[in-house]
Amino acid sequence: MTVFHFSNINVVFYFQLQEAFAKGLLKPGLNVVLEAKKKCPNDVEGMARCLANFKKDLPWVERLDMTNGPAADIVAKAEGKSTEAENSEINVEDDFQREMYFYRQAQATVLKALPKLHSLKVATQRPEDYFAEMAKSDQQMHKVRQKLMVKQIAMEKSEKAKQLRALRKYGKKVQVEVIQKRQKEKKAMLTAVKKYQKGLSDKLDFLEGDRAPSKGQKEAGGGGSGGGGGQHKKKGINAKRKHKNEKFGFGGKKRGLKWNTKDSYDDVSSFRSKVAHSKNKNFGKGGKGKINANRPEFNSRQRAKPWASFLTPHRA
Repeated sequence: MTVFHFSNINVVFYFQLQEAFAKGLLKPGLNVVLEAKKKCPNDVEGMARCLANFKKDLPWVERLDMTNGPAADIVAKAEGKSTEAENSEINVEDDFQREMYFYRQAQATVLKALPKLHSLKVATQRPEDYFAEMAKSDQQMHKVRQKLMVKQIAMEKSEKAKQLRALRKYGKKVQVEVIQKRQKEKKAMLTAVKKYQKGLSDKLDFLEGDRAPSKGQKEAGGGGSGGGGGQHKKKGINAKRKHKNEKFGFGGKKRGLKWNTKDSYDDVSSFRSKVAHSKNKNFGKGGKGKINANRPEFNSRQRAKPWASFLTPHRA
């Protein structure tokens, strides 16, 4: 046995359905209650009464209402079209034609309203010395101006920072290029020196370094054999340089220069018997081991040495 629990509303609706089914009002399919269409009565009298309630008899200057058609289209007149044919051809779905119609209607309103305002002695132009009250207060405009100035200063600082960063990058690039150039020149000079030491080259251009002749020197010294340009030309090796080259050599072998050879061992031309058999032979020629009476500080220095007592004679 199945037990159904219905509320009061459901029970009432159930009996209504049974009655409708018994009368044959229910048809197969979805049964939906259709509401009757709302009728909109055209109550002209009621509208007139409402209009009369809030209508006020004000002069036209206070209302400024105009009802008129559009102004004549110059292009349509040039093409020979009449105003009625022109207005009938306007398509309300076309945005351009619709906006042009509103524009011409505003033109016609201005042409009709201006003479009427002038007849009523109403000014239609703003005087040159007219000062209108601002919508915003001076304090608020001052804040806006300050904010704009702060924004402008921040933009200028940002631009300056960008320029400084660009200059730093450029300076760093130039510095790297200069360092690379110096390293390249140094490497080239060292290579030239090594070639000269090994005898692979006889040029001494690397000794000039960066002292390249200027443009004025080239013009002064490059004028041929005549003139005063000869003083800028290289005449040859300096005498001082030549003496040093003979004394110290050109950078060749330096080890073993003081070693004895067979010829130096057999050469006894520089032997001096007086020097060799002298009592003060440890001090060399000229009696350097003697006490210098004119220099007492020399004597004190000699006595300060630990081995000076063996060399310095004792005075009585």
